[in-house]
Amino acid sequence: MASSLVGRQAIVVGAGMGGLAAAGAIAPHFEQVVVVERDALPAGPTHRPGIPQGQHPHGLLISGHRALSALFPDFEQDLVRAGAVPIVAGLDLHWENPGYNPFPRRDLGLGAYALSRPAIEHAVRRRVEGLANVRLRQRCRVEELLATPDGEAVTGVRCDNGNGSKETLEADLVIDASGRGALTLALLKSVGRPLPEATTIGVDLHYATCVFAIPDDAPTHWKGVMTIGGQPPRINRGGLIYPLEGDRWMANLGGRHGDEPPGDLEGFLAFARELRTPTIYNAISHAKPLGGIARYGFPESVLRHFERLETFPRGLLPIADAICRFNPFYGQGMSVAALEACLLRKLLEEPAEKVDPIAGLAPAYFAEVPALLESPWAVATADFVHPSTRGQRPADFETRMKFGMALTRLAAEDPAVHRLTAEVSNLLKPRSAYRDDPALMRRISALMARM
Repeated sequence: MASSLVGRQAIVVGAGMGGLAAAGAIAPHFEQVVVVERDALPAGPTHRPGIPQGQHPHGLLISGHRALSALFPDFEQDLVRAGAVPIVAGLDLHWENPGYNPFPRRDLGLGAYALSRPAIEHAVRRRVEGLANVRLRQRCRVEELLATPDGEAVTGVRCDNGNGSKETLEADLVIDASGRGALTLALLKSVGRPLPEATTIGVDLHYATCVFAIPDDAPTHWKGVMTIGGQPPRINRGGLIYPLEGDRWMANLGGRHGDEPPGDLEGFLAFARELRTPTIYNAISHAKPLGGIARYGFPESVLRHFERLETFPRGLLPIADAICRFNPFYGQGMSVAALEACLLRKLLEEPAEKVDPIAGLAPAYFAEVPALLESPWAVATADFVHPSTRGQRPADFETRMKFGMALTRLAAEDPAVHRLTAEVSNLLKPRSAYRDDPALMRRISALMARM
């Protein structure tokens, strides 16, 4: 193990999914890893204030499951022990897209698990706590990143321990997994470095969530439901029923650009009644709520282009939401964070050709992250189908939409195309997989020509 070490101490700011996955990735390469978290971490799988979206649906894509299993062997069994609900792609989720009520159901041979965000995070945190050289420090808030006077390198962090005392922690590497990247941006400003350019997609999404006990007379032909669209004029609505551990449903309703679901049960059900189909309303209208209704607002997706910076401080690396914050509707965030952690591990495991491998870590990481983000960010651009979406619409947006419509039609008709679309949407294959299939492209082009 000694030959693989690249530094004495690394600090990970944030014990959310991005920070925990990163800690698991770098643990073999540092004598000690300290994960610093401002929250008090619960002993069990319960909600905590530092994860404001934690009371809402969180899906791990199949790629996310595989990435976490690569970082933490036997992680899948942790999910099973936590009561996760097995999900077969194409079969167990009832998709109601415009024109498809529902989308054809097929066993695509791809499996995953559904469970709550607190349960997922708790399972990962227990794995990290089991690493001998990793220490979790809770109730410790990082106030700022520390750098050398010339701003060339980050040297540690300054913390508030929550008891009135301050502390400086030194580090060879600091990973900013604190959420929106505020610490990294503040450091760049303080040392006079340019900030990364950002691409934004303003979605103005508001959603509300309520957990229900699964009723005895629940439908048996699906485990979850996704309904896209509301009844005119409320076409920007959508809804989801997602299965959870403990025989529960998590029902989520969302609207855009001022159409916000209410925070009371009566209003919540009324909002569900005005979805495009009655499936979700019929399922929850007589189900027993197990708590109140949580609400959340998501203004915009943000992609920061760190790869365009000419220089970057040595010993600093942003990850997860600090680089890209996705519309939660698509369920990509946790999986992308896990994939980024696997990329980080790969870079640290590559033979070091330089005397200072940490110096080359950020440039190598930033060079590869865009390819990792290309497919999920392409999904995010679909939000421009709503006329009120803010941001720079891609010049070829209409062509992209026609391509997607043609692909969806073929997926409904052809199980092989359906499986391929599931592999791409689960980030198991890149979007280029479509264009790498000449026969498929001919079929798509023929359909597009008739649109």
